[in-house]
Amino acid sequence: MNKKSTMVLYGLALAVSGAAAQTSAGSPPSAEAPKPTPSEERAGIVKSVRGDVQLLSGDGKQRAVSAGDAVAPIDRLQTGADSGASVVLRDGTTLVVGPSSRLDLKQFHFDSTTQDGGMLVSLLRGTLRMVTGLIGRNHPDAVRVETQTAVIGIRGTDFIVEADPLP
Repeated sequence: MNKKSTMVLYGLALAVSGAAAQTSAGSPPSAEAPKPTPSEERAGIVKSVRGDVQLLSGDGKQRAVSAGDAVAPIDRLQTGADSGASVVLRDGTTLVVGPSSRLDLKQFHFDSTTQDGGMLVSLLRGTLRMVTGLIGRNHPDAVRVETQTAVIGIRGTDFIVEADPLP
């Protein structure tokens, strides 16, 4: 089985590098960083759910997802066969996750006052449609999507990524 990632573009430009070694979109928060406020702890909300969708939080707790549930800046969304979910992040980015998919929101930060921020999502398997929000429009270099075989730099667009799991 070949390792592959397929990208279908509907819009502007996209930069792809074949080495998934470029996985950092910024340094991890320092131990001296101020504790985030409740709105900063929430990256977005689940807008819709179809079928079996699970959320694995950064602390290892797994739960079924319902529309209206909060998504934290470091969460994993996993969909079953014939299932899917739509998530809207605080900057207006929409993530639509297809059946049999696993998506990690590895990093998300957004300041609604300055409209500065950044995000890193990792599609481990399945499909993802992403419509960029304010971060992608105002700071396109701050948005990255990883698959197991590519790192995608977003330049403000609407696109679909499909990632086959590695054998």
